[in-house]
Amino acid sequence: QVQLVESGGGLVQAGGSLRLSCAASGRTFSRYPMGWFRQAPGKEREFVGAISWSDGRTYYINSVKGRFTISRDNAKNTVYLQMNSLKPEDTALYYCATGTEYSASYYLPAVYENGYWGQGTQVTVSS
Repeated sequence: QVQLVESGGGLVQAGGSLRLSCAASGRTFSRYPMGWFRQAPGKEREFVGAISWSDGRTYYINSVKGRFTISRDNAKNTVYLQMNSLKPEDTALYYCATGTEYSASYYLPAVYENGYWGQGTQVTVSS
């Protein structure tokens, strides 16, 4: 059983930055690709990006590419989402999730469907 706790959300003005953290319990963190998702009220959950379990390769959707950066620190059982140049359309509840252990397909949202999920942290970007 893995528990994930997101933190770092808050209210920022457009153009500002936030760094979200996702802290995981357990000894198996390094086995998992890690994904970030977001969901705004009344909208479908959206895959934001992910990082591989093995070599730190990352994937981002086009709307955040160049603005968001995902990283991980396996020694701290933590994955991060650095968000720069935030826009009002980034407003959402942000979740982290584990993918299938050792999966090479870290860039596919499907590998996170049966993983562990955190409760989310709210990001609100004002105009």
